[in-house]
Amino acid sequence: MDDTDRSDYTPVEGPIGAGSIQTGSANPSPPAATESASVTLRVNGTMHTLATLDPRTTLLDVLREHLGLTGSKKGCDHGQCGACTVHVNGQRVLACLSLAIAHQRDEITTIEGLIDEDRLHPMQAAFIEHDAFQCGYCTPGQIMSAISLLQEAARGVPSHATPDVTAPPSLDRLSDEEIRERMSGNICRCGAYPNILAAIRQVQRTHTRGATP
Repeated sequence: MDDTDRSDYTPVEGPIGAGSIQTGSANPSPPAATESASVTLRVNGTMHTLATLDPRTTLLDVLREHLGLTGSKKGCDHGQCGACTVHVNGQRVLACLSLAIAHQRDEITTIEGLIDEDRLHPMQAAFIEHDAFQCGYCTPGQIMSAISLLQEAARGVPSHATPDVTAPPSLDRLSDEEIRERMSGNICRCGAYPNILAAIRQVQRTHTRGATP
């Protein structure tokens, strides 16, 4: 029996030349159905339970599509632009790269959760005062990262720009280079970087006078 008599034979399309191989392939099995899961998230101080969530759903998609918190933006969806940055248990996290199911009962804060009643967070106010945005698409992620930057510096966390990682600069001694490096994961396509730096500097000065980042 030659190959053309086999019922599972699938010919290779196109001309056959050097390096071309013809192989038989069985009919593929249909993909297995994905089971849903119950996920409970604490977002901006409120508990949310999604009873039938696809376990492959990212935290960003849950925030935007299921909870209606559209402040966190979907930019590159590959963890390269920083527009989706949120805080999880006080740490900045790229929501597009995080599965929601991995954050059950974690403390999640989005840009919407920064406002205290009717008062803007100092970083939000500084961004407005210094015109640290143009189109505004990246701004929520920029603000969330900027807040974490100051908190990390206050804890003595070094960066790639720190000359001596055993002696990182204190919050009041962060150089422009340090701030730029610590914000390098957040891209502004409008090029508002000088104003973003100025806004961060303003809040930094406030914190070094005794306020908590």
